[in-house]
Amino acid sequence: MSGDRRRDPARRAVVLLALGHGCVDVYQGAVAALVPYFVAERAYSYAAASGIVLAASLLSSVVQPLFGALADRWAMPWLLPVSTAVAGVGIASSGSGGTYAMTLATVAVSGVGVAAYHPESARVARAASAGSHTAMGWFSLGGNLGFAAAPLLVAGVVGFGGLRAAPLLVVPAALGSVLCVLALRATRMPGRAQARAIGGAPRDDRASFLKLSLVVVCRSLVFVGLSAFIALYARERVAGGQVAGSAALFVLYAGGAVGTVVGGGLAARWDRVRVVGWSYAAAVPAVAGVIFVPGPAFYLFVALTSAALYVPFSLQVTLGQDYLPTRIGTASGVTLGLTVSVGGLAGPLIGAAADATSLRTALTPLIALPVLAWLLARALPEPPSPAPAAGEEPAAAPLAARGG
Repeated sequence: MSGDRRRDPARRAVVLLALGHGCVDVYQGAVAALVPYFVAERAYSYAAASGIVLAASLLSSVVQPLFGALADRWAMPWLLPVSTAVAGVGIASSGSGGTYAMTLATVAVSGVGVAAYHPESARVARAASAGSHTAMGWFSLGGNLGFAAAPLLVAGVVGFGGLRAAPLLVVPAALGSVLCVLALRATRMPGRAQARAIGGAPRDDRASFLKLSLVVVCRSLVFVGLSAFIALYARERVAGGQVAGSAALFVLYAGGAVGTVVGGGLAARWDRVRVVGWSYAAAVPAVAGVIFVPGPAFYLFVALTSAALYVPFSLQVTLGQDYLPTRIGTASGVTLGLTVSVGGLAGPLIGAAADATSLRTALTPLIALPVLAWLLARALPEPPSPAPAAGEEPAAAPLAARGG
């Protein structure tokens, strides 16, 4: 009974952190969701539109390791509500930025907020859950649901009111900041020595972490490349205009919820590294289907691609933390944030190629990246699972997001 009482506050904290994570990741998804509206209202080219995705990603990529290193040296829980607010204010201001430079600046500010949030939030979530893989799975799922909600939120606000209605997009940030404060109040943060003990392994495996980072970069290039242009590409493959584009983006993001849960179930039977490799192998034909199959089947392949890319997502977070047990903030910043942001760097190249040829031609090279990710994943070892803290139940399997 006493163990149940101890676990109840931890569960409450993880739930609040997962909901807050969703409120923040709305703004990662909102950037791509806003691209068709920038094109329609401001007549941006493909290359200019992809520059907006780059602006949100580039600064985030640069500062993400810094925030991860800071999270490893000092506890900064106050950063959670502050970074959430910054992410929301940046996106909410993008619709009123009349010039292209102002639009780039506002989405870049949002990217900094997102970058600041992820390393510290993952550290807090791991501490609140005492290293539970299941809890970290639900934390990651919250962010995936935020991604999925972004196209619907943008379509509901900007689709009806135009870019001048974008300030209303600050609402999730306000809610997320409150949730972060409540989560921190419900969290008993361990000392640094205990937090490192939760990590399990006595030494960092930097070589494996580097290979894992390359795997996640490959995933990021595919996912962000598709998310930046899938709404525009859907209008070429199926009828329906803006609605078809928003639907395609929603399917791409919503598959993350399914993929995360499926990944946990698979990892309950096999190790994480094996599941990660299988996922990228399955992503190869799925991505090819998105690019080459026309008509309603297009949406089926978008869903399959999303599931294949999201099955390994949260598995890679805990793998990174287990490879770098003494640098949890850095590992979280890279696997949750930096390598996600890096995908935006390819956006201008895809956009320029689309302007010069066609969008399908520009997206075709993305098929090769899951192949590379699969080859890299085959060289990864399965690290030992972290030992549970006193009074906690052992994790049933790496990141088995099964709702227990």
